Amino acid sequence: MSGFLGRFEYQLDAKGRVALPAPFRREAGDGRFVLLQWEPTHLSLYPESTWNEVQARLVDFRRGDRAGQQFVRKILSNAIEVTPDKQGRILIPAWLQAGAALEGAVLLVGQLNQVEIWNPDRFAAATEGDDADLGDISQRLFL
Repeated sequence: MSGFLGRFEYQLDAKGRVALPAPFRREAGDGRFVLLQWEPTHLSLYPESTWNEVQARLVDFRRGDRAGQQFVRKILSNAIEVTPDKQGRILIPAWLQAGAALEGAVLLVGQLNQVEIWNPDRFAAATEGDDADLGDISQRLFL
């Protein structure tokens, strides 16, 4: 089976590091990631192979389009390459922690080709709602 699945709650340590779950490290292979914030609510962690695909789309998107260039510039200024240490931890810089309101508990959520890093309270607020509205979508995906 492949892909990042599930959710795991860990604590940021005093240096701003968080452990990646073993299944996520195995899925990533060589362990190099790009960490960035492109949505205001959370961070996204892309394994190198997936990031290469995203990077190609970003290059195409910015060609000949001033608004696209500005958007890509802003997104990439919020990106950093990270590699887990021997204990499987990655360092989340203070400016990215602040941008995603990460402090103390951190929720790592698998999203098939990437990992999202959330403040648990923000994740709960973003995912609460009436699951009945999702019935038609569920039918299309799982049947």
